[in-house]
Amino acid sequence: MTSWLSLFLLIGLGLLAVDAATPWWKTASFYQIYPRSFKDTDGDGIGDLNGVTEKLEYLKEIGVTATWLSPFLKSPMADFGYDISDFKEVDPLFGDMEDFENMVARAKELNVKIILDFVPNHSSDECDWFIRSAAGEEKYKDYYIWHPGFVDANGQRRPPTNWVSVFRGSAWEWHEGRQEYYLHQFHKKQPDFNFRNPVVREEMNNVLRFWLEKGVDGFRVDAIYHAFEIEADANGNYPDEPRNDWTNDPDEYGYTHKIYTVDQPETPHLVFEWREILEQFQADNGGEERILMVETWSPIEIVMDYYGNSTADGAQIPFNFQLISNLHYDSDAYHYEYLINNWLNLMPEGKSANWVIGNHDKNRVGSRFGADRVDLFNILLLTLPGCSITYNGEEIGMLDGYVSWEDTVDPQACNGYESNYMDNSRDPARTPMHWSDEKMAGFTTASSTWLPVGEDYAQRNVKTERGVALSHLNIFKRLQQLRKEPTIEEGSAEIKAVSNYVLAVKRYLSGDYVYISLFNIFDTIENVDLTKVFGGLPANFQYALVTDKSIKRVGDKISASSVTLMPHEAIVLRSTTTV
Repeated sequence: MTSWLSLFLLIGLGLLAVDAATPWWKTASFYQIYPRSFKDTDGDGIGDLNGVTEKLEYLKEIGVTATWLSPFLKSPMADFGYDISDFKEVDPLFGDMEDFENMVARAKELNVKIILDFVPNHSSDECDWFIRSAAGEEKYKDYYIWHPGFVDANGQRRPPTNWVSVFRGSAWEWHEGRQEYYLHQFHKKQPDFNFRNPVVREEMNNVLRFWLEKGVDGFRVDAIYHAFEIEADANGNYPDEPRNDWTNDPDEYGYTHKIYTVDQPETPHLVFEWREILEQFQADNGGEERILMVETWSPIEIVMDYYGNSTADGAQIPFNFQLISNLHYDSDAYHYEYLINNWLNLMPEGKSANWVIGNHDKNRVGSRFGADRVDLFNILLLTLPGCSITYNGEEIGMLDGYVSWEDTVDPQACNGYESNYMDNSRDPARTPMHWSDEKMAGFTTASSTWLPVGEDYAQRNVKTERGVALSHLNIFKRLQQLRKEPTIEEGSAEIKAVSNYVLAVKRYLSGDYVYISLFNIFDTIENVDLTKVFGGLPANFQYALVTDKSIKRVGDKISASSVTLMPHEAIVLRSTTTV
């Protein structure tokens, strides 16, 4: 009895931590699948849901906790699935609802969680809701943002504002049938919803409930920062956005300063509502926590709002795009240190970090930063505290595929000019996954693919890399094993630039081993005295992970006072004693 009383006293005094089981997502390894390019099983040159199901065991092999699937719902494919015409149907291009259900069932057998891409900002103009709205049906007439525009002194009709679409040109499109303009912040076939209409909000809430019933474990919310525009004035009009001074092209997205069309104060509260829906579903149905991952390319202070506030929980994972947006090829270690620590310092207390360096909208990591740094970035993402999000193919070091102007299909590029299309095209990062050195990289049995297969597939593919000890793939798999170590999974972190050239990440946990990841960012040989970087270190370490740039082997011992790094080398060291 005395011992139990002592235990309760210790807990009450806060001297003994009693934590509930850590939520599954906090240190998860997320893996983004772009279904069109992942695996084709029906021979049409386009990936499908059965292809995802077929490769779920591969996800298990590489240590993935959950996979976020880019859109596969009913769509005319003007923006490759981000223009949805039916939010509760699978597009026949990818299969049918039975294929989806089979995929979810197999994923649950393997304990791989499924995250659905939820696209709430807009629908397709072929969506039944938009067709009814354009026809002026009472229930639907305010589902979207409509405005008659203005007639100038010359009798010419002009759009309501100078707002510009992300995909170039006016964000307003005239609809002949309704005799009004509708707002589209992206493609003209992607009309924006009116989230000031409570009926629209409930419609999208029901979309979430539908897919939760189907067994998904959460949602990645697309382009959330566009969800609201400034509210119209008493006359139903909207203000022009102020001009930027760096472009004179009125069709360029950067022509205006975005103060009325993104990051409106109501937007995080929409996410808070969705979190309540997920929590209510869990309360009613049990099971593990369902999650929200939200995409916003907003200033970091605004991104933090999506975590929630003192009265409401928000997204568990507001995407951290600091590395993907602000790191460059020539960024030095101090820049890395600042971006990482700035996120950790600004993050609300009790929240968890996430790290992203690649996705379907950005050039491949190896193409942005150099093929020699592929392992460096994988090691960084997987040894920082929190969860990681890896885009399919980054684990094998895929590079941008070459896509000619003739083969380009991305509207972001097609709406521009041939002379600079590569600057705007997202196609090179979306070329098919390299599964083997066989024809079409083992992606399909078809004679052609929706985007060309990368020319280097014979060297960079899953089958070949499985057989090379220090391949990108095998280093990634070794990293996933290290992530299960208590220090890396639960421990504290200290991130420091050793010099312009070398970044160090220390992970530590009382009573366990210290792990230090070192990153030589540039192409010189560097020597590091870790005792001058971190205080209280054990004297000796051993190599826990090496790459093909290393001259050491896993298990080799080394003094903390002298660690030599080869050009672009990244390593993980483990102390030989616990602390």
